[in-house]
Amino acid sequence: MITLPASVAAGHPATAAAGRDILQQGGSAADAVAGMILAGCVSETLFTGLGGGGFATVYDAATRQVHCLDFFVAVPGLDGTRPAPARDIKVAFGDVEVPYAVGGPSVAVPGTPSGVAALHTRFGRLPWAQIVGPARDLAESGTPFPMQHAVLLPDVAAAMVLGDGIAVYSRPDGSGGRRTLGPGELLHHEGLAQTLDDYLNDGPDALTTGARGRAFVDAVRADGGALSEMDMASYRVRELTVARAEFGPGVICVRDNDLDQFAATARVLASGLADTDPAARARHLATALRAPAVRTETTTVVAVDADGNACAATHSLGLGSGVWYGGVHGNSMLGEGELLRAELRPGERMPSMMVPLVVTDPAGGLLFAGGAAGGSRIRPALLQVLTRVIVDGRSPAEAVAAPRMTATPDAVHLEPGFGAGVIAALTDDGENVVQWPEQRPFFGGVAVIGRDGPAADPRRGGLALRLHP
Repeated sequence: MITLPASVAAGHPATAAAGRDILQQGGSAADAVAGMILAGCVSETLFTGLGGGGFATVYDAATRQVHCLDFFVAVPGLDGTRPAPARDIKVAFGDVEVPYAVGGPSVAVPGTPSGVAALHTRFGRLPWAQIVGPARDLAESGTPFPMQHAVLLPDVAAAMVLGDGIAVYSRPDGSGGRRTLGPGELLHHEGLAQTLDDYLNDGPDALTTGARGRAFVDAVRADGGALSEMDMASYRVRELTVARAEFGPGVICVRDNDLDQFAATARVLASGLADTDPAARARHLATALRAPAVRTETTTVVAVDADGNACAATHSLGLGSGVWYGGVHGNSMLGEGELLRAELRPGERMPSMMVPLVVTDPAGGLLFAGGAAGGSRIRPALLQVLTRVIVDGRSPAEAVAAPRMTATPDAVHLEPGFGAGVIAALTDDGENVVQWPEQRPFFGGVAVIGRDGPAADPRRGGLALRLHP
C-alpha cells in the first residue's frame, strides 16, 4: 500500500512552519491546514485574508472517503440592499492590463472564519487554541515580506495600497512620498492580533455576527457595499459532491462545480497522455486549456498527517477591496471580472476556479494531495504537475519546478525551458506563442504532497516541510 509522508506545503515559510508545528503536536492533516489557512491570513495577505473564502478537500484514511467543503464567499444583499457602483481600477499582470473594481460594492460575504472552524470541528483533534495560536503569534510579531511578494506588489498596488493598506504595504521613501514594501521588510497588520484573540475566544461568531462582524458590515456599507448583518448570520459552510476523473494510474477527486470544469478537462487531457512526445503533449494541453485571459489572487496549503489523512485547501481575498476593520481586509470578489459570468443572486455562492484535490488509486488509497493558486492559471498549473507526478513518475519537487505553459483564447504562454520542437509545433498549429523571460506567479502557485515528499512553488516563495519520525 502506498503511503504519503507526513508533510506540509504552503506559499510562505511562516505558513508552512505553522502547519508543521501543529502536526508535530499530534494534530490531524485538517488541523494543520486550518492553522495554515489562518497563518496565511497573516503572512500572505497579498493573496488571502480572514475577509475572503475558499475550499478544502479532505481524505479520511480510515474510511477512504473524500469530502469537499465550500467556504467560498457568497453574494450579499439578502436584506434588499443593492450596492453602489464600485470603483474601477486597472491592474497590470506583466504587460497585460486587467480591469478590476474595488471599494465596498466589491465586498462579498466572507467565508474563511466559518470554514476554518468547520474544518477543525469535523476533522480536527487538537484544542482550538492550538489551531489559532500560531497565526495569532504571527500577527503580533509580523512576518518578513518575501521577495516574490515584493516583486508582485507594484502590479497590484492599485488594489492593495488603499485605506489601511497604505500603512501595511508602503513605507516613507525619504523624500516626502511613499514606496511599496520591500523584500525582507516586516509585514504587519495593526489590530489583527486582537481580532484573532476574539476569534480564538469566541469562534467564528466573533467575526460574523459579533461586534467585529457588525463593525466590518458597517465599514462596507459606509463605502457603498450591500453586505448586511443578515448576510453574515445566514452564511453556512457547505459540503459539495465529489467529482472523479481517471488520470493515468490514479483517480482525481475534486469538487464538482468549479468554474473551469477541472474534472472534465482532466478527462480530456488523460486521453492524450499515452503520447510522451513533448510537442504532442503541448498541443494536447493547448487544446484542453482554453481559460479566461485574466486571473485572481489565491494561495494554497496542503498537509498529510502520520495516520495518512490528507487535507488541501485553496483560499483567496481576490485583490482586496480597500475596506478594512481590525486588521482584516475585505475581499473584492464582486469586482473580479473573471468570476462574473452569470447573474449573481443574494445568498448564492460566487463561482470560483479553486480546486484543492486528492488523487487515489482505484482501490481508494491515497497517491497525491495538493492544490494551486492563480485564478484561471490554477487548472493548467495543477494539471501539468499532476501529469509529471502521477503519469511520468517524477518527484513533486521536480514537477513543481519544471517550466509551465498556459493557453488562453488568444495565445499560448510558455515559461523558459520548453524546447524548440514544442515552440515550432505550437506555431505550426497557428498558435500565438508568447515566451516569458523567467518564471513568474502568472503561471500559478502549486503546493503538493506525493509519494516522494512535499513541494511548494518557488514562483510564490513557498516552502515544503517533511516531518521525520
